[in-house]
Amino acid sequence: MKNFYAIIMAGGIGSRFWPISRSAHPKQFLDILGTGKTLIQQTYERFLKIIPAENIYIATNESYIPLVKEQLSGISEEQILGEPIMKNTAPCIAYASHKISLLNPDAAIVVSPSDHLILDQEAFRKDILLSLEAASGNNCLITLGIKPSRPDTGYGYIQYTTQTIENSFHKVKTFTEKPNYELAQTFIQSGDFLWNAGIFVWSAKSILSALHEHLPDMNDIFREGASKLNTEAESGFIHHAYFQCTNISIDYGIMEKASNVYVLPTDFGWSDLGTWSSVYELAQKDYLGNAVIPSENVMMYDSSNCMVKVPKDKLVIMQGLDDYIVVESNNTLMICQKSHEQQVKQIVADVKSKFGTLYN
Repeated sequence: MKNFYAIIMAGGIGSRFWPISRSAHPKQFLDILGTGKTLIQQTYERFLKIIPAENIYIATNESYIPLVKEQLSGISEEQILGEPIMKNTAPCIAYASHKISLLNPDAAIVVSPSDHLILDQEAFRKDILLSLEAASGNNCLITLGIKPSRPDTGYGYIQYTTQTIENSFHKVKTFTEKPNYELAQTFIQSGDFLWNAGIFVWSAKSILSALHEHLPDMNDIFREGASKLNTEAESGFIHHAYFQCTNISIDYGIMEKASNVYVLPTDFGWSDLGTWSSVYELAQKDYLGNAVIPSENVMMYDSSNCMVKVPKDKLVIMQGLDDYIVVESNNTLMICQKSHEQQVKQIVADVKSKFGTLYN
């Protein structure tokens, strides 16, 4: 266990959950599902059952460091990695991996987003431990794949082969980003595709080797600053380093290029909570299919299949709406057809163009 580490990525702005998720207070720091705990708190507590507390690192935008400290009382200053600018997941993982490798060259690391939902905690724990053990003994890059329940066009897909290591981890054949519906249907019918959960497991040695091979310029930036990592000079170095890094995801930068990528098929009740519709699917609904969070002060008339999230002290009356998202927060009310919710990102951009950062 002492060699097991976690990197929780918590730097995104969650624009698809606007107006509740704002750039100053994004969705990972919110209680989206009304459970009493924010998404990052749930993720942190999930890993505390697997990883020693001192080995859990939070990678986030430096402007969110106060929120991390406020919400995760057990985290020390040294365990929060502040990013000066958003540069996607590869620089974040390179930074954290070099830092951890210097502390423990024998580390096995799990990398996870901070804003996903896991329903079967025990199955998740077993799959992560199995993956950490496999990563410790093999030169491989492991990704967790979710057994698909439907031909969803919002997820990436992983195709795997019958070749395995440790009997459970299948060699990855292809990655496909968000296919159209017809292609997604073909993937489901073929039986050898999984959803890409964006959860990775590898040894420090394996990921540093992959960075050296596939993202050498980025790897050199952090390797050359090794003497500053885990010292008081780290923050200053990172400010300089991040502006030199390419803006690229770990998927494009490494996982789609490396020859030693393996996937573990899993089924632990996963959702990336990427949209209001994904929250609607998971939320409790009344007999007309309405999901209302919280429900005390919302009155519905001739309305069905709606997703409603409003402040507790707001009286809301809805009449004659079917299949709508109704969300109020931060002096903003949004009413949007569920089938058109992919436009929310554009709406956010339009609002910013018209009003500046007032409502963003």
